[in-house]
Amino acid sequence: MDIQQLLALFTFVLISTASPGPNNIMLMTSGANIGFLRTVPHMLGVVFGFSFMVLLVGLGLMSLFKLYPVLHQLLNIACITYLFYLAFKIARSQPGSSDAEYQPMSFLAASYFQWINPKAWTMAITAVSVYNSLNNWQGVLIVSLMFGLVNMPSATLWIYAGQKLQIWLNSPLRVKWFNYSMSTLLVLSAVPMIL
Repeated sequence: MDIQQLLALFTFVLISTASPGPNNIMLMTSGANIGFLRTVPHMLGVVFGFSFMVLLVGLGLMSLFKLYPVLHQLLNIACITYLFYLAFKIARSQPGSSDAEYQPMSFLAASYFQWINPKAWTMAITAVSVYNSLNNWQGVLIVSLMFGLVNMPSATLWIYAGQKLQIWLNSPLRVKWFNYSMSTLLVLSAVPMIL
């Protein structure tokens, strides 16, 4: 890849990883509810899980979807269903309860979540099909590594923003409305998949 292609890829990766979506909303919610350090395994699961997903999508999963379109449709249904379930769990988090009440995603759960995250699928398929100018495994590897490198600081900022919200979330009512807001945003992030 030449420098212009790398710059275009970097710009796409930065915008797509920094914009609101299921991962970032959940990272911010976790940061707000339990702080930065306890959210780190969740963040690492997002970063490594998504980079691995990009690698596998680039190495052939897209071909499977072209052969069997019904698999892609089933995946969309699973994605939307799981996002609604997560939104429900966030909305039901009890404000003012102990830290044990809110459980962040583990590294593995966050890694697995990438496979049913609609935004992750859109980002992975777009990046591999548009920015793999080498059209080989080395190009896929470059795209995957770029996501890993850029996603780490992006996710860190979302958690940090959530942690800073803890200052404002000093009453059970505010925590309750924050969780309702984050739950609503998570549901809205699935609207493009439904339409």
